[in-house]
Amino acid sequence: MTDPLKPQTISPDGVTAPLRYPAFRRIWLASLLSNLGILIQGVGAAWAMTQLTSSADKVALVQTALLLPVMLIALPAGAIADMHDRRIVALVALAIEICGATALTGLEWLGLTTPDLLLGLCFVVGSGMALMGPAWQASVSEQVPADTLPAAIALNGISYNIARSFGPAIGGVVVATAGAVAAFALNALLYLPLMLALVLWKRVAAPSRLPREQLRRAIVSGVRYITHSPSIKIVLTRTVATGMIGGSLSALMPLVARDLLQGGAQTYGIILGAFGLGAVIGALGMGEMRKRMSGEAAVRACTLAMGGAMAAVALSHELVVTAAALVVAGAMWMMAVALFNIGVQLSAPRWVAGRALAAYQAAISGGIALGSWGWGRLTDAAGVETALLVSAALMLLSPLLGSWLPMPRISARGDEAEGLADPEVRLPLTGRSGPLVVEIEYRVASEKARVFHTLMQDVQLFRQRNGAYGWSLARDIADPELWTERYRCPTWLDYLRQRNRATPSERALDQQATAFHIGPEPVRVRRMLERPFGSVRWKEEVSDRAANEVLPGHYTRGGRQ
Repeated sequence: MTDPLKPQTISPDGVTAPLRYPAFRRIWLASLLSNLGILIQGVGAAWAMTQLTSSADKVALVQTALLLPVMLIALPAGAIADMHDRRIVALVALAIEICGATALTGLEWLGLTTPDLLLGLCFVVGSGMALMGPAWQASVSEQVPADTLPAAIALNGISYNIARSFGPAIGGVVVATAGAVAAFALNALLYLPLMLALVLWKRVAAPSRLPREQLRRAIVSGVRYITHSPSIKIVLTRTVATGMIGGSLSALMPLVARDLLQGGAQTYGIILGAFGLGAVIGALGMGEMRKRMSGEAAVRACTLAMGGAMAAVALSHELVVTAAALVVAGAMWMMAVALFNIGVQLSAPRWVAGRALAAYQAAISGGIALGSWGWGRLTDAAGVETALLVSAALMLLSPLLGSWLPMPRISARGDEAEGLADPEVRLPLTGRSGPLVVEIEYRVASEKARVFHTLMQDVQLFRQRNGAYGWSLARDIADPELWTERYRCPTWLDYLRQRNRATPSERALDQQATAFHIGPEPVRVRRMLERPFGSVRWKEEVSDRAANEVLPGHYTRGGRQ
């Protein structure tokens, strides 16, 4: 049988290369229709709110209602995506979105929609989007090989922005001719092709040799990984800042159409389409930008150009000028957001990819949601033009963040290295036995002590990222060449996960630390159970039932495995 991830020879650098893979192609085309429906519904919801109330605050809250769930449930959604079949998770998420869209259709048809009901059901649809996002994005790496992953990420951005180019214009026509109810109904129908594509996808995932994490612990693992990953923390911080500032455009665009351009639903659709067209142009130019510029230089260029375009939107009262400025703003926005997305995806190993992407989604969506609320309040107080000019000024100043938090250099995705051999165990352990204390002794020449200590700070970070806590490094005052690295893992099962989560680059750091060792004997590793009594079954003989609870291949009565 032909391997679906090995078609005819292709260039991994081409932006269309991932479309050669059938599973990705089907899902991508279906997601294009789904994105089209979401944006048509967005036009309907935003315009329906302008008809229900004159409050700019309420209009801006439509976007907040759609995006706030992503911020609130992103980490649980990411943990679920890493713990369960991502295809099934995506199907459940789509079902939630269909329910929300169908309820909106029914209420609008009956004339029962109120501002609060509209916001509440937008929140339901946003909750489905929040659950869908990490599972969908993390599954891309299961549909295409690693060398085409950046192109696949860019294509997913293109999918959304092709829809953004045409969806708002279509939505404007639909709303103008048939009302918001038609926009809501069309969105519900356009979810169905994606459901079918996911049903047809025969996902093949390598089974884990270790039991699945519990949801609470999986969330903790994701937070811990991000907390101890400097590159991801920098990207997320820059993402939040950019989202809060740049979210003013999408939040206030209905008011730009109504108040600055004196237009209606069709004008709103046209300017949203201009922004989306620019985003497609930006996505197509991503590959060339990544070749020519560093991540920091690219983000700075994008934010400066976007700030200028936002100022032009604020000052323009002509549709042509506003549309041209939004094309530029859309291109710059897409490039900046894609750079942040790629940075996160290429930094996170597969075991935590869903949670890392969930954190990214929480950062961008939370930034936009909170920013939208703030820009709406400012607009109520000072007007659309002033709010956009303030936003443009902040966007022009945002590159100063790069002096404090420069974008990291990331060249390849950090997938897991080959699993390590199981350690020698002569004590019957269950997965919950623990805490486990690990001590590693190195003998390091005194003249290399400072270099060794510096390297061990990086070792500390990757141990903690992968599950260790209470890490310390000590030097023997009676024998200065002797160094002891010490850390804990909550349980035996957590220790086994921690051992096998390391990426090739992290494994290389471990090997560099070992290379400092000058003793006649190899580096000594001790693994000790901190609470032996009450943590394992203490019997003269291990019963068959107890033996079955011991993780396979870890326990021996005598010999080394």
